Amino acid sequence: MPVQEGDMQLRVADYPQLRLIAWNRREDDLVDEDEALALYERNWRYVDQQALSQDERQLIDRLVRQYGHGVLNV
Repeated sequence: MPVQEGDMQLRVADYPQLRLIAWNRREDDLVDEDEALALYERNWRYVDQQALSQDERQLIDRLVRQYGHGVLNV
């Protein structure tokens, strides 16, 4: 089950595209939400946007609003 909104950390394995770009981490690793946004931004070219689940797309949107001030820097 994905970690819910309001939590400060995310489980890498809960989000397939995050798992893909965090390939060097264990699946059960937790990352801070701002770190997750930084991972998405730095590695966006590897994210398969067509394969994003609704949950992961909503997560990215929330992270962008909360930590990116409305801007996804890619």
